[in-house]
Formats: sequence, C-alpha cells, structure tokens
Amino acid sequence: MNAKTFLTFASALSLAAVASYAADTTARSNQGSMATVSSADASSVKTLGVMKWGPPPPALPPGAKFAVMSGDPASNGFVSLRAKMPPGYTIPPHFHASDEHVTVLAGTLLFAMADKIDPNAETAFKSGGYFVAKANMHHYARTISGAVVQVDLIGPFSITYLNPADDPRKNVGHQ
Repeated sequence: MNAKTFLTFASALSLAAVASYAADTTARSNQGSMATVSSADASSVKTLGVMKWGPPPPALPPGAKFAVMSGDPASNGFVSLRAKMPPGYTIPPHFHASDEHVTVLAGTLLFAMADKIDPNAETAFKSGGYFVAKANMHHYARTISGAVVQVDLIGPFSITYLNPADDPRKNVGHQ
C-alpha cells in the first residue's frame, strides 16, 4: 500500500468513525423524546409527568398508587401496570390466573413463593431486578423501604388470596 492509498483509507476511516459517533450521540440525546416516536406509537408513550396515578384496585391492599401504562386490566389482552408501594406495603400470599412479569424500577421489593409470609424464603429485588410469577403459583410481595414496580401480564387481571381474610375486597372501608 503506497502513502497516497494509505492516507485515503485513513481519511475514509476517520470520517466513518465521526459519522458513527454523531449518529450514536444524536440517538442517545433523543432517548425518551417524543420527537423520535411516530404518531402511530404516540398513544402508548407515557412520561412520569403525564401518568395518571390513582389508588389500587379494590382487589389490592390500600396505600399504594397505581398507573395503567397500556391495556385494560379488566379485559383480555396485554396489560402493563406500574405500582408505587410505600414503605411497609405488603400484598399477602395469593396467586393469579396468568403469568406476571415484574420489573423493579426503584427501591427494593421482597418476593417469595410461599403460602405464608416467611422472611427466610424472600428474595430481594432491587432497581433493575426482574422475575416472573407464573400463573397459579402461590407467592407474595412486600417492601420495607418502598418500591416502584412495573407488572406486565395478559388480562384480565385476577387475584385470589390464599387466606380469604387477607382479601381487601371484604373490607368495606377500602379506598
């Protein structure tokens, strides 16, 4: 390879590297930006500022805040929910008719496959942690310090408590 060919090759390689870096920087700066979402996808885009948080459904213990990200929990099809659980929040032992895919977004969630609350059976999932609670699997979840989680499932959402006395729907004062 002569000097002229080498310089041409080196120049082309440098330009390719600069173009690649610029494209990567632009893509990273647009992450989370509505400008990068097509209008067909805009209805499914949620930012923390526009999510509508509300009380949990009557089937879950009061105290947490919930937001429906996608779908209708009462209907057939994909559903994505977020829950902000305050310190000390517990969902007693229960099971569901469909798999739940849980991602911890903030805080720490304690999870166990058990018929009764047993700290020795728990696994602590911190931010970024993920697990699947399979359909009909007995389990519970709680947090000591608070947690925000995302739960993805195929609806309709259902929950059956192992101990009927734990079911908040039996508590008339649930809000």
